[in-house]
Amino acid sequence: MSAPVLPLNSRGRLASSLPAEQLAEITELFDFRRVGYSLDAPFYTDPTIFNIDMQAIFGQHWIFAASIAELPEPGDYVTVDYGPYSLIVLRNDDGGVNVLHNVCRHRGARVLTEPAGSTGNLVCGYHSWTYSPEGNLIHASAPGETKFDKGCFGLKRAHSRVVAGLIFVCIADEPPADFDETAKIFEPYLAPHDLSKTKIAYQQNIVEEGNWKLVMENNRECYHCDGHPELACSLFPTWGLTEGLIPAHLEEVWDRNKEAQSSLEERCRRYGLPYEVVEELDTRIAGIRISRESLDGDGESFSPDGHRLSKKLLGDLRDFRLGRCSMHLQPNSWFHFQSDHVITFGVFPINEHQTLVRTTWLVADDAVEGVDYDLEKLTYTWKQTNLQDKAFVELCQRGASSPAYEPGPYMKSEYQVEAFINWYVQRVQEHLA
Repeated sequence: MSAPVLPLNSRGRLASSLPAEQLAEITELFDFRRVGYSLDAPFYTDPTIFNIDMQAIFGQHWIFAASIAELPEPGDYVTVDYGPYSLIVLRNDDGGVNVLHNVCRHRGARVLTEPAGSTGNLVCGYHSWTYSPEGNLIHASAPGETKFDKGCFGLKRAHSRVVAGLIFVCIADEPPADFDETAKIFEPYLAPHDLSKTKIAYQQNIVEEGNWKLVMENNRECYHCDGHPELACSLFPTWGLTEGLIPAHLEEVWDRNKEAQSSLEERCRRYGLPYEVVEELDTRIAGIRISRESLDGDGESFSPDGHRLSKKLLGDLRDFRLGRCSMHLQPNSWFHFQSDHVITFGVFPINEHQTLVRTTWLVADDAVEGVDYDLEKLTYTWKQTNLQDKAFVELCQRGASSPAYEPGPYMKSEYQVEAFINWYVQRVQEHLA
């Protein structure tokens, strides 16, 4: 399939209807997707399907944008870009978060051009139209204009939610209501880490030459984890496997994992921390998987021996040996909450073959670099893992672009990939209906 990129209107819909034949062809791809197999090539390569993704997924659902640690003071902001959208996420004077479309209401210039910073009012660099932190137009030099109503030209707003220190945004007119239910699931797991008392130790931005769905698929399985030697020091390579699926060379690791998990669960019960697996990846609109799982070695952090990487415990935690609280939220994020630091991952599509992956390491706000943690050691495992995953995703993107490509079967250990794809297909079909 070869199709032009079609423009979106202000509500994120196609500005003009697709030709009936083309719409039928796209709808057929979704309707007859083969369950248990990877998607057809156009899902990863076609610009019109990417455009539909931006409408049906990123234009309708709650998207992870940043953590509250990235906006510690009023006036602090980050800009978040995905597909055709650019948003300003701004800490307001009341401690809440405003989300504004980063598009000047005069002639459409970007209002803020830096990825992060601090500001009072928002001033467009083109003609100096000036907006309040709430997006109201408060100044516009308009010589000769006698009937110009500034009240009609405020920045467009989007929805925001802050849950357990994580900031989510939604640009839909009416956001999906079930996010509140999903938030009730994950907040008790994350709240003890108290992100309001953390700071950024490091942030990494990687552009992967691959479709955003390939990035998410890669994260949902450990079938490829032999390609992550640094991560395998602390993450049990049996992740995602169950009894009956353990290869002979991992039987000893599997036994060690079960013993470590049993010890972790005992400590969680002692401290009143939830640890049970909640897995609703394709059975709710705001798909989620969350659990607290053991780490190898000392069981404290992502390091060569599993030992802590920061000397400072987070929040109200009283024990370093608490493994990792791992959460996956659809459509664009996953997280690792440990007792000594937190790592957030945000996936932001650029186009049908490029995706920005933003990784942020958070430590206690009173932790001192060089005293309480070594930055290189703190970030080493996931820096290496991210580069390895980038290479894997790019291999798949190149393969999907080949005329010889055809969908292949998911293995039993890749059931979470199937669940993600099933969720994706459901959401787009609902949008196209």
